[in-house]
Amino acid sequence: MRIFLIALALLFATVKPVWAANSDDADQVALNQQYQQFINAFAALDPQRLVAIYADDATYIPEQQNVAIVTGKNSIVELYQKFFDRIRKRKAHIEVDFRLVKRLIQGNSATDVCYYLVRFHPPAETEEPVSEFAGKMVTVSEKNAQGVWQWKVDISNRAEPQHFFDAPPKPNLYYGHHFSPLTK
Repeated sequence: MRIFLIALALLFATVKPVWAANSDDADQVALNQQYQQFINAFAALDPQRLVAIYADDATYIPEQQNVAIVTGKNSIVELYQKFFDRIRKRKAHIEVDFRLVKRLIQGNSATDVCYYLVRFHPPAETEEPVSEFAGKMVTVSEKNAQGVWQWKVDISNRAEPQHFFDAPPKPNLYYGHHFSPLTK
């Protein structure tokens, strides 16, 4: 009987419980959905769609040299409001997509590393071409008291668009298929 109990204990110590796999899968899905929310906010030029993504005490470190570190969800949303207002004023629209290359989940904290690509579509009557810019991004998410993942840190800098297109898909990570390379 003692050998049976030891063998049973070893089996449970080495086998990942089914509920843990489901929890990991649910976390992957929830973290990936944040990127879809971001895409939807850009498409609608609606910064209020970003409110659920950011934690109240989030920090945003933008790529622009002339913009300081932004602290707090309200300040981050206000920054996006100004950006979206400029796009709306030009009667243009924008799109964004992401390709994650790495995710590290440790307990209630997750760090994502990805590329992003933003496309600017001027009004048709201007006959201006579509333009794009890309960058590298790191987000740090934490589960809040309600078990919801929210971004605590969002940092980005510029990169060549080709890096976005060259990023290979990774299992369980958000991988946007929204864009093809622009033809020149």
